[in-house]
Amino acid sequence: MLVTVLSVAYNSEATIARTIESVLVQTYPNIEYIIIDGASKDNTVKIAESFLPQFVKQKGKNLRIISEPDRGMYDALNKGVAAANGIIIGSINTDDWYEPEAVAVMAELYEQEHYDAAWGSIRIKKTTGNMIKHAKLGSFWTTNGWCHPAMFATKKILTEFPYACRDMYDDFNFITSVYCAGKKIVTIDKVISNFSFGGMSTQKSLKEVWYRARIKYNIYRSHGMSRWYWLHCLSMETAKYILG
Repeated sequence: MLVTVLSVAYNSEATIARTIESVLVQTYPNIEYIIIDGASKDNTVKIAESFLPQFVKQKGKNLRIISEPDRGMYDALNKGVAAANGIIIGSINTDDWYEPEAVAVMAELYEQEHYDAAWGSIRIKKTTGNMIKHAKLGSFWTTNGWCHPAMFATKKILTEFPYACRDMYDDFNFITSVYCAGKKIVTIDKVISNFSFGGMSTQKSLKEVWYRARIKYNIYRSHGMSRWYWLHCLSMETAKYILG
């Protein structure tokens, strides 16, 4: 089974090599890797192109690079999904990286479960020490056990529910849409990827706490969920602000 991995890049010359290497060393033998670059102004594309010979040498793995202006990360992901040939698709940001067996684990899980979307656990890398965010599903639908850097979904479901390209929580809106549509979602509590703390989703101020809580709350409400989710959204964003 062909698996596609997507990486969205923009001026990522400092970190993209580690991300690409993590895909190159995957134990799974049949991977299509697509890098969608937003017309970077640094050496991102040049660094990515330097890996092309290594992918050519590895039977069953290929690298494709698309570099053109886009409307942000989720627009780029939608482009990647449209270009993908894999049955399931994973995405790894260019400041994060996969564990060597990540694709193999998620491909095996698909063969067993035939999921629409699934995710594993992630290791969060912080200057104060590492922590594991464990993948899980509960009766109360939240982001608590959801790990987007370790998520894989079928091309079919990613095409049916494209990223809305509205804000930084388009990924949570996607998975909530999938959940509310009654599609099959499963998790596996095994570390799939490593997440670098300090990117766009971790930059916060008190103003940002309120703003992000409202975005998440609006996602819940747009899917017909309870108004009580406001308390959850505000408390979670406040806790993340306090804990850093």
